[in-house]
Amino acid sequence: MGTSGNKKCCAWFCSSSSSVKLMLFIVPLIVVSGFVSVLGPLASNSVFLSNYSGLWNSTTVPSFSVKESEKRLDLPPKVVVVDVHDMEEAISDDSVLNRSSTPPHKIEAIQVQLNGTMEDMYNFSMAGSRIDPPMNESHDPLLKARRDFSNLDRLEASLRRARAAIKDAKHGNQTQDPDFVPQGPIYRNANVFHRSYLEMEKQFKIFVYEEGEPPLFHNGPCKSIYSTEGNFIHGIEINNQFRTRDPEKAHVFFLPFSVAMLVQFVYVRDSHDFGPIKQTVIDYVNVLAGKYPYWNRSLGADHFMLSCHDWGPEASRSTPYLHKNSIRVLCNANTSEGFNPTKDVSFPEINLQTGSINGFIGGPSPSRRPILAFFAGGLHGPIRPVLLEHWENKDEDIKVHKYLPKGVSYLDMMKKSKYCICPSGYEVASPRVVEAIYAGCVPVLISDHYVPPFTDVLNWKSFSVEVPVKDVPNLKKILTKISPRQYIRMQRRVVQVRRHFEVHSPPKRFDVFHMVLHSVWLRRLNVRVRNDIDVL
Repeated sequence: MGTSGNKKCCAWFCSSSSSVKLMLFIVPLIVVSGFVSVLGPLASNSVFLSNYSGLWNSTTVPSFSVKESEKRLDLPPKVVVVDVHDMEEAISDDSVLNRSSTPPHKIEAIQVQLNGTMEDMYNFSMAGSRIDPPMNESHDPLLKARRDFSNLDRLEASLRRARAAIKDAKHGNQTQDPDFVPQGPIYRNANVFHRSYLEMEKQFKIFVYEEGEPPLFHNGPCKSIYSTEGNFIHGIEINNQFRTRDPEKAHVFFLPFSVAMLVQFVYVRDSHDFGPIKQTVIDYVNVLAGKYPYWNRSLGADHFMLSCHDWGPEASRSTPYLHKNSIRVLCNANTSEGFNPTKDVSFPEINLQTGSINGFIGGPSPSRRPILAFFAGGLHGPIRPVLLEHWENKDEDIKVHKYLPKGVSYLDMMKKSKYCICPSGYEVASPRVVEAIYAGCVPVLISDHYVPPFTDVLNWKSFSVEVPVKDVPNLKKILTKISPRQYIRMQRRVVQVRRHFEVHSPPKRFDVFHMVLHSVWLRRLNVRVRNDIDVL
């Protein structure tokens, strides 16, 4: 990424002390909380309000169980989530969602309905108390309901048109594009992806909640293994094409907290207590639910969070509907831990130690790669010890090292190798996958329960090798069975797919930033938010 962009992105991360930054974040929120608690629902435009307004009244972050958080975020009886089994799939009859080597998940769409009368809307609160806003032109519930229904209906109508255009593209002619036209076997359906991408560019709008202050919000690391988290937050904050300042025009709503920053500034080191992180997320969602109607309108189904930290899934469990309904963009895309490919997004893990991809992109042709396969890394998690046990210093063709010999370059070894072994560590994601793609090395994915990034669109089997953990002893046999011709095809496809994993500042069309946006766009296409209130 560019230098100026990185300086802005990492300013809070690298400049002042943690205690000063945390105080700068907490103090304004105490003031905001005071106004919210004093003014109450009359100062809010929200339809559904939480009566739990005292969350920001202390500079310490108390810890309580998830069970208690569920109680505090309990739902009104008139708001229900319905699973729709006869949903229109956004892409084709053979849906692009849920494509991975992991066992298939049932595809469901979340349909959110507001059932009941106008009185039901405004007489609701979490504790059952009555909310009666003043009956004037700006607060008249009938006028507000008509406006809300009209805006929501307009958004859903535009999404229906987009779904129809995307489905038509399955058997249609290739769309022209001055910059790039997706084609070839690296895509599940290149025409469909291209049409979906163009529809996203034409209409997709994201509202970024402005509440919260750095370092915990609107900020993230840009020069570490969590760099994609910070780069995305920074990218969407300054984006003029997809970001809207008008929430009524938004298709999705972004919760701009950084789990990596929560771990750095809120988590007490070695305490093994997730309570402070969860409490911060709970407090933030409650403030948004009290100030805006959008979270309660859809129970979070049109909201998304993003995290490349291993603890992202745990942070999402802070509130039940963030975990259950919201779109979670996670590097730790582990289906055995609740990752749901039909609504969640697999986020590529990219270790940008310098903040830029300069020097990492490119490598020699297939004929100039003498090493069959390469891996170097520590003993993290259950898979790598098995790999080292069977292959460390065991075979000249399979270069497996716990530590590289002195003077040997990790990047050079990748560029000399035909295949780069990418085993999971403690968590399923590994930055080696993108590092291999950058170096033109065919990635060998060794993992259980991992959903690779962008499987909605990309056909990973065309440019990578997936090896089950149980087949690690047969690794050489598996790789040598791939013919030279097939390997050359796979290597060329790695080079072709690389543009979708590149990080740029400012972002470029079809790069990793836009691919993440497209993944969120696809999930929003498969969510219907309906307002069934009878407006007379």
